[in-house]
Amino acid sequence: MREDLLQELVEDYTTGKQQSLMQMKKGQLTKEGFLEETKRHIDMYYVLPPEQARKLLEAFERYIFGYSRLSVLIDDKSVSDIRVVAHNNIRVKRKGRRMEAGVAFSSPEEYRQFIDYIATRNQVNISNLNAIQRFTDNESHPDFILRFTLSMPLVNTYNEPYLCIRKVPKTFPQMKELIGQGMLDRDTAELLVQRFREGSTLICGGNSSGKTTLLNALKETLPNDMAVLVAQQADELTTRLHPDMMFLHSLVGAGERQVSYGLEEISLAGLTMDVDFFIIGEVKGAEALYLLNAAYTGQLCAATIHAPSADKAPDKLVDYAMYGSRYSRDELMKMMDCFRTLVFMERYHVREIFECCGWSGERRDLKYQKIYGRDEA
Repeated sequence: MREDLLQELVEDYTTGKQQSLMQMKKGQLTKEGFLEETKRHIDMYYVLPPEQARKLLEAFERYIFGYSRLSVLIDDKSVSDIRVVAHNNIRVKRKGRRMEAGVAFSSPEEYRQFIDYIATRNQVNISNLNAIQRFTDNESHPDFILRFTLSMPLVNTYNEPYLCIRKVPKTFPQMKELIGQGMLDRDTAELLVQRFREGSTLICGGNSSGKTTLLNALKETLPNDMAVLVAQQADELTTRLHPDMMFLHSLVGAGERQVSYGLEEISLAGLTMDVDFFIIGEVKGAEALYLLNAAYTGQLCAATIHAPSADKAPDKLVDYAMYGSRYSRDELMKMMDCFRTLVFMERYHVREIFECCGWSGERRDLKYQKIYGRDEA
């Protein structure tokens, strides 16, 4: 099957026939109906022998319902992140290590056509007014939720789009599986589960360190008679077992008239929902203040936060809480003593666990005691 024919057909659907893609995305057109319409389009506009027409339709189906040349990387369970730096420079993170992907687009034109296609497929506007976009596809792949961050040449130094894809497993590991994978041992797991139920917990670390994976597993250990609310930017935290969990995600407007709900707004709304346990998937801004206030009033809370070391995590959360806050830094740091457990993650391992021993007025700082430490493997 000629590659140029496939690209021409894809271009037909990303330019003149966008409506069909949108109808399928919204469920107004079935997959079978969409492919039947495509077959009629091929028969009408492409002069091909029946066998070639059939192969073109099959290739188009793989392209449309997968992610073109990136599909093999998305299917690969050892790959957690995909970074397209240029049409011929694709990198992946495989088992925590960055390396070449071994695949590439044939030309800048094919890559840009692919970008136009995924924007149309995910109902994303990539005009000059929306040159940086973040969106999620939780439907097309059976095993992963796909989180996209896309920046267009308008804001890039070079003239090709940048595309980053984070793959979030839909079936996340439970604590028993994390023990088997070597993230932590059984005694440490039992310690964390006990502390998670008894006091607020902050999990910190760098990118892809396992923070969300650990939080996902810990929240599944909560008793069924606890009402849990999860506020998150993207749908990374889900539940496999718990019967009483609600999940809210932020919504970023792409235009002047589109509504926007950030983590700050949904965190504030969530705290009125009569919950026993409040979780923020990842603290990134002023929602930190609502998290702190909730924990300080006795609400059980948990969150993840990016930090290069355990001792930097409370400072980072307080920095976020100070956005528009009337509290002083010392007042917010005093409130941080309600987070009784601080976990530091590194390279998919639990490296350190600290217990908060309260605020030291003399030193004007929080006192922490290490209750678990693991040396670099």
